[in-house]
Amino acid sequence: MSQVFEAEVLRKYQVKYYHCSQCGFIQTEDPYWLQEAYESPLNTEDTGILKRNEYFRSRVTLLLKDLFGNKGKFLDYGGGYGVFTRLMRDVGFDYFWQDRYAQNILARGFSHEEGHRYNAITAFEVFEHLTDVHAELDEMLKYSDTIIFSTLLHGNGIPSKDWWYYAFNHGQHISLFTIKSLEILATSKGLNFYSNGVNLHMFTKRKYTNQKFRLQIFKAKWLWIFLQSRGFKSKTDSDFELLSNL
Repeated sequence: MSQVFEAEVLRKYQVKYYHCSQCGFIQTEDPYWLQEAYESPLNTEDTGILKRNEYFRSRVTLLLKDLFGNKGKFLDYGGGYGVFTRLMRDVGFDYFWQDRYAQNILARGFSHEEGHRYNAITAFEVFEHLTDVHAELDEMLKYSDTIIFSTLLHGNGIPSKDWWYYAFNHGQHISLFTIKSLEILATSKGLNFYSNGVNLHMFTKRKYTNQKFRLQIFKAKWLWIFLQSRGFKSKTDSDFELLSNL
């Protein structure tokens, strides 16, 4: 890793950024500013939180349906306030929430319990926040051998400093990936890697194909017609009844 530039983070700290010439991975110096950056678990600039969760719900619904049918238990890792868990339960998936730093507000009653494993976990907008990617991936693999995640990729070169995904203002994005860096990461853990080439990816022990992965994402616009024809039933009302009787 070699230093490629410095940038002002949180409008006050001069931070060094490093780049791997072999795989294109970019990472900051040791992020001493993170406690300040996470004074709020969700940064105030994240106006796309609901739109993003709706986007991922449609894509992941078709992908999980193809992988596991109507069965299985699933976990949203780093699930924030519980938006995605609640949305997926509303579709009909048996989904649970986990986050070390945020409060479960919208998916109360469906938090992860220690020792449980899942058919798959999702981790949306998590990887770019990781200080030790290998250690955190090992932690995720304790929950499941299939990890569906998002992070915006860049090419093997170094994006200009006006690339919005550096997120200098809120200082939470410290690890930035390329396709090659994710391929190497998957190989190091004995996992298969599939990606849409932009922002949605999967590590898994299962055999799949990248063509099939992309197809499931492409078909997401037909989501609701598909769900109705397959007999999915929302858990919105049944969860209300369950929680109201606790």
